[in-house]
Amino acid sequence: MKKPEIRIVTEHKKEYLPLLLLGDEMESNIDKYLERGELFALFDPDLKSVCVVTDEGDDTLEIQNLATDERYQRRGYASKLLNHIFDHYRNRYSRIILGTGDTPGILSFYSRFGFSVAGREPDYFTKLFNHPIYEDGVMLRDRVLLEKDLAIIREALARPADIFIGTPSI
Repeated sequence: MKKPEIRIVTEHKKEYLPLLLLGDEMESNIDKYLERGELFALFDPDLKSVCVVTDEGDDTLEIQNLATDERYQRRGYASKLLNHIFDHYRNRYSRIILGTGDTPGILSFYSRFGFSVAGREPDYFTKLFNHPIYEDGVMLRDRVLLEKDLAIIREALARPADIFIGTPSI
């Protein structure tokens, strides 16, 4: 079986809009970050998942959008994409942040990758949208701000391999 392929998309990014709208349903928001960000697309063999990452200065990246085709969710595609992104940026940035809805499933997903809660934006979704937004059956109100220290990955990988017993948990 062929391994999924991850590509950085540099042209015609708007062609990925249908999938990007799953992660951010306002096209006007997507327009604010799509061209200035790096768009990663995972194919297996067709398009399964996308992620847009922007440089926010101060050695910090932000995941602006992470979305997987609804037919292929919960099959590990977003996980593969995130791991690729961490590997891609780990030597160039020290921190990665994101904002997401306050639902147990989403927060659990990101915590498995070492993200921790850095703050909250109360009523973010209720102020931004003129209609209720639901994720996993939960009406979104607050936006939860998450962060991950990429320097920890860099430091762990710089250690001699013999200090690990089994697979390092990074």
